[in-house]
This record gives sequence, structure tokens and C-alpha cells, in this order.
Amino acid sequence: MEYKRLNKAISETGYCSRRIADAHISGGKVKVNGTVAELGVKVTANDEISVEGVIITKKIEKIYLVFNKPVGITCTTETDIKGNIISFINYPERIFPVGRLDKLSEGLIFLTNNGDIVNKILRSKNNHEKEYLVMVDKEISQQFIKKMSKGVPILDTVTKKCSVKKINNNTFNIVLTQGLNRQIRRMCNFLGYKVKTLKRIRIINISLGKLKVGEYRSFTSTELEKLLLLIGDSSKTMEASVD
Repeated sequence: MEYKRLNKAISETGYCSRRIADAHISGGKVKVNGTVAELGVKVTANDEISVEGVIITKKIEKIYLVFNKPVGITCTTETDIKGNIISFINYPERIFPVGRLDKLSEGLIFLTNNGDIVNKILRSKNNHEKEYLVMVDKEISQQFIKKMSKGVPILDTVTKKCSVKKINNNTFNIVLTQGLNRQIRRMCNFLGYKVKTLKRIRIINISLGKLKVGEYRSFTSTELEKLLLLIGDSSKTMEASVD
């Protein structure tokens, strides 16, 4: 759960500026969950904030989006960074990406306002599958497929065994349960190949399908129900995921 300073939370509702919010707090006019608040207190999205008896927060439903990220978009919530995913989507409520997909890659990424589900999906020891289509710069050999499948030494470790299938001379499908930094690109580089295109097409039970590049949609009720079931026993400890 994300915490933020009360004055910032008030300003983000559009009620007033942070400076005026501080004045209201100092004057005892602000309550959090019915209790008079003090300067510096931190709140979450679930807390009810009122000013002079008027509730200014609103109950926001959980948001779960499937987005087909284009090449060139950066998976960050820092909106001052050019080409950031938040400004590109321009969703009316505050959301954040689940993990990352590097700038040169495209395809499926989730966005949500539910911090709990983020941690469960990203924790690599939970062995949640992520599937990719990858095109490389030269013909794929059976030796390449075999070595990719068994594990490649990168970043002071050896990657976990994974499913790798040749699609055509230059393209393969890979299913990972890890989230090492630029993992697929590093694996290919180690074996003498360079990634030309990388596209994520599935995370756990949810596939990209026919969603066009740059477009997003909400999870279907069936997708969400199954996802919550599959990650129900997952650890909530977060681990960064960069592919």
C-alpha cells in the first residue's frame, strides 16, 4: 500500500494547493477517518479525508488494464520523463505499471491501482509465467534453443530452465518465470545473437490477443477471477521485473 503526505493527498483531489492544505491542517479543519489530523501525517488511497466536515476523497474502484506497449515507451510513473507510459495512456485515474518492459520492447503489460496484486505478480519465486516472441539477427540453431532452455550464465547467476520453441529461422517463443534485468537480450547476447524485436504476449493467464499496439482494455471478469485464484497463495514481497 502506498503512503503519501496528507497535504499532497488533499491537493491531488483538486480541493486546494498543498500550502493551503497545510493551513487547513494546522487550523484543525482536516480529519482523516474522522480524527483530526496533524501536519506530516501520511495517508493511503483507502483513507477518508474531510475538510471542515466535507468529505473530499472518493471511493475509487480497483482498476486492472491490459496494455499493448509500443516500442519507445518507458514504463515509469515519472511523468516528467519523455515518452512515459502514464502520460501515453492518459487514464483518468491514477494507475501504475506492474513491473516493466524495456523501452526497446513491445507488448503486454498490466497497469493497476492495486498495490497488493503488483507484489504478488512480480515476485519471481512465485514462478508466474511470462511469454515472449523474439526475433534475432541470424538463423536460430538447435544448439541455441537447447542452451536457452537449459539456462544461460548472466548477471552472476544461471537463468532458470525455461520453455523455448523455434517459430521460424529467426524467431522463437520463450516462456520465463524470472524477471532478471533485460534477461532475454542478455541470454541471446551471451550465445552470440542480437535481439531485433521482442514482444511480450502473455502474463500468467492473460494474453495480448488482438489488442492493437498503443491500445488498452480492462481485464475481463473471467481473466481477473482466474488471475486472483492463480496468485492467491503468492508471496507479497516485491521483486523488480525487467525483461
